[in-house]
Amino acid sequence: MKTKNTNTEITNNDIWNNNKAQKLRDHILSESKKQSAERLLRNELLSIQYKIEDYIDNEDIDTEMKILDFVKLYLNSFNITKKKLASAFEMKDSNLHKYLKGERKLNPDIVFKLSSFSHTKPELWYFIQAKNELLKLKKEKNNLNQYKKYSYENIMEL
Repeated sequence: MKTKNTNTEITNNDIWNNNKAQKLRDHILSESKKQSAERLLRNELLSIQYKIEDYIDNEDIDTEMKILDFVKLYLNSFNITKKKLASAFEMKDSNLHKYLKGERKLNPDIVFKLSSFSHTKPELWYFIQAKNELLKLKKEKNNLNQYKKYSYENIMEL
């Protein structure tokens, strides 16, 4: 008894097409509307945390993002000002701004406050600072010739 071979190759259009994509978008939107305000906020906060982690882990990033950039995302999510955050942190707005812009190095006090505020690991904030310092170092590598005079070889000749 012969069996007829009815195997046909499935194409991408059989699996995924504009109509199916639109139905999926509609479903996601309808489910999203059912979420509570608290759940939507948690999703937004997780999104910011993932952006931070992606920034830290991605070696291809050449554009520096300041700690302030990430803090602003949190401030927008909570609809509060940097001035109010500074007040909550018991410090002057101008002082906080210098830490967030990278003009001053983070210290454990600031890191723990940021961590508590954002519900993230304290290490993330130090990692952002370290990433930014590495980006600056990468940009300055072209100026290494001026430091050759500090080589141990030159010091040993003295």
